[in-house]
Amino acid sequence: MSVVKKLASQTAVYGVSSIVGRVLTYLLVPVYTGYFAAAEYGIVTALYAYVSFLNVLFTYGMETTFFRFANQEGVDREELYGRVMSLLLVSSVGLTALLVLLAEPLLGLLDIPSGHERYAVWVALILGLDAITAIPFARLRLENKARKFATIKLANIGLNVALNLFFIVFCADVMKGEYLASLQPLVARVYDPTIGVGYVFLSNLVASGFTVLLLWRELFGVRFRLSLEPLRPLLKYAYPLMLMGLAGMVNETLDRILLPKWLPDNFYPGQSSLTAVGIYGACYKLSIFMSLVIQAFRYAAEPFFFAQSTEKNLPATFAMILKWFTLCCAVIFVGISLNVEDIGPLFLRRSEYLQGLMVVPVLLLANLFLGVYYNLSVWFKLTDKTYYGTYIGAGGAVLTIALNFLLIPVLGYMGCAIATLVCYFMMAVVCWRLGERHFPVPYPALRLGLWLLLAAGVVGLGWWIQPEDWWVRRAWHAGLTAAFLLALYFIERPQPAKPVVA
Repeated sequence: MSVVKKLASQTAVYGVSSIVGRVLTYLLVPVYTGYFAAAEYGIVTALYAYVSFLNVLFTYGMETTFFRFANQEGVDREELYGRVMSLLLVSSVGLTALLVLLAEPLLGLLDIPSGHERYAVWVALILGLDAITAIPFARLRLENKARKFATIKLANIGLNVALNLFFIVFCADVMKGEYLASLQPLVARVYDPTIGVGYVFLSNLVASGFTVLLLWRELFGVRFRLSLEPLRPLLKYAYPLMLMGLAGMVNETLDRILLPKWLPDNFYPGQSSLTAVGIYGACYKLSIFMSLVIQAFRYAAEPFFFAQSTEKNLPATFAMILKWFTLCCAVIFVGISLNVEDIGPLFLRRSEYLQGLMVVPVLLLANLFLGVYYNLSVWFKLTDKTYYGTYIGAGGAVLTIALNFLLIPVLGYMGCAIATLVCYFMMAVVCWRLGERHFPVPYPALRLGLWLLLAAGVVGLGWWIQPEDWWVRRAWHAGLTAAFLLALYFIERPQPAKPVVA
């Protein structure tokens, strides 16, 4: 249990940067949904969907690869770091230049009106800068410098949020004469109202550049070592991870790319396809509470799992970690799903966004299974069989595309949410079954499956029975949540150790 506590403490530190940072970023959702129409926010959603894919291409699995090889005996970590950084620097510059040259046709693929090419240029620069800082951040995690990691991440997010508020709220309001009209000449020097939602990307770009400066010790001390032969084993290990990552991005973000393509005309009366994407993208943000836990866990778990790979009680440790991770996520799923009608209006400021709230419980459950999959996937990383991750991810990608093709024309963005849930569930099940064959771990699969069925049943009951009176409805949902928590406590609470009889 002490090992689990150690992982929990590391997760908590990383969680500060992840959760606090994401919460700060998430507080921008009311700003975006208050100042931008759904069609405008659809541009942000669509472009960042492509960013998720391109992030994988820009780093091509080198973070996990760096962890794996840095933990091998006799490895010179400084030399390994220099080689990986040299490779990423060259590839990032090349890929960024290519995206800048292809800015106009890329926007055409997204059905974004012409005249917004600078958005694509800014996105390309963001991708390049973020890729360059990926390995320095990985090194901080490897060296257990969680506080420095968290500080720099929070500085990045804080600056990004501040710039968004400055341009989108303060400057826009001043130029409209809402307040401080005397500052209009000064504001006009730094603010261009024609940029509009572009300030979302511009703020991100400035914050990414600032992060490079904060990591100057890790970046500017690198000795350039670009020799292909020593990099061959790294690339051999990394490319299945890249393919797995691309497949994962298909499962995670392709729905926002396919939705405007496969949504029938006038499916949502009076709304364009970009409006539908904006509504779905904004409601997808409400599943962030599950993503926060998963991301914080992954930051701590990956280096932790590799460091524990030689321990004798490793399978039992993995089983215990999965159990408590799943139960914690089940509580989040129940609590948010039963109260999303109250949480939603706090963040989605225009009424047009609220019509998509029914997708939130489905997406929360989907992300829960994604977190389970990340836990289970440790077996093929520790056994160097990363190609299994590629197969599982590719299968999930095919399933995602097929289900979106079938469901979007019938169910709209609810079809996207259901496709995501089915995909992540199947990936978790397949990974578990393969792991039993290659790296047996005594996971309490049946027990956890029953808890998740109960959680889904509680949420379904809460949505099926909806008292008209607001207070009665709140009491009903609170009672269901409390009942689930009490059941969890009394059944899963640690039992006191039995006294040893002499």
